[in-house]
Amino acid sequence: MKYISPHIIRQVFVLLLIVLMGGLIFQEMLPYLSGVLGAITVYVVLRKPMENLVAKGWNASLAAFFLMFLSFACIMVPIVGLGFMMGSKVQYAVDNSQKVIDATKEQLGRVETYFDFDMSSKIDTSAISSWLSENLQNFAGGTFNMLLSITIMYFLLFFMLTNRKQLKASLFEYIPIKDGNLKAIGKETNEKVRANALGIPLVALGQGLVSLIGFLIFGIEDPFFWAAIVTVGSMIPFVGSPLGTIPVFLLELSNGNTFQAWGILIYGIGVVGATDNFLRLFVLKKLDNVHPLITLIGVIIGVPLFGFIGLIFGPLLVSLFLIVLRIYKNEYGQADEKL
Repeated sequence: MKYISPHIIRQVFVLLLIVLMGGLIFQEMLPYLSGVLGAITVYVVLRKPMENLVAKGWNASLAAFFLMFLSFACIMVPIVGLGFMMGSKVQYAVDNSQKVIDATKEQLGRVETYFDFDMSSKIDTSAISSWLSENLQNFAGGTFNMLLSITIMYFLLFFMLTNRKQLKASLFEYIPIKDGNLKAIGKETNEKVRANALGIPLVALGQGLVSLIGFLIFGIEDPFFWAAIVTVGSMIPFVGSPLGTIPVFLLELSNGNTFQAWGILIYGIGVVGATDNFLRLFVLKKLDNVHPLITLIGVIIGVPLFGFIGLIFGPLLVSLFLIVLRIYKNEYGQADEKL
């Protein structure tokens, strides 16, 4: 009769303890995961500027506070402001969605008359409005947790910036991965984080600003709200800026503002679309280009988890998951291939 080695039993027991305790910690930290991801994201962006300031003779704590203030003013204020604006406009969005649906049915009715078929009667306006109302409230509800997540983020970020060497040493000490693989994965993580934290939001904000100019030129009602919709749509692959321009086109057309309707549609396709191509060419090409499917899956996962800010942290979470899979392959997959 063969007995299990006591060494294996002890190893399995320790692994079970690690999994159970790690799972418990993760479960309790899940509501604040956006703060942790935010700290990692901003740390990657600020690490080199922090090293430069310290090398010039700055006090570490003073340099950290200075960079944190800059990041808050330049990154967090626009993102959080956009999130709170979207939250405050939930009812307005629901009301406009009703108008957009009615306008769509009206335009479909004209097409149906020409082609002699019936489609608009099958569109349940009340059901669509109820679904949008529920999901928009859930989407905006996450914005009220932003303050807590941002507090946790900057608390962690301060200690990460002021203890960079200790942080690096701890990673090499506690993560059970070979040093060579850990360095390679660290470099890839830097690239993915920079792409998700800088590339996607920059392209979206650029499109939002360009669309705002168009909405102001053509005298669209509440242009800032629709520019925010364009910004959000720009972060979602296969959706893009038409999320804001198409509803405006339909609303203006149903209101009899034919010039404004076609003007904003042409502006959206031509100018806003060209801005998207231009920004992606000159911004994302300098960073690591994130695959659209990763971004789409990240948005689907991130928004229910984190609310509005999940548009950024969702794709980041998926990218980090894929990196973990690559870690496993580098550590164990190649050894199995040799067998």
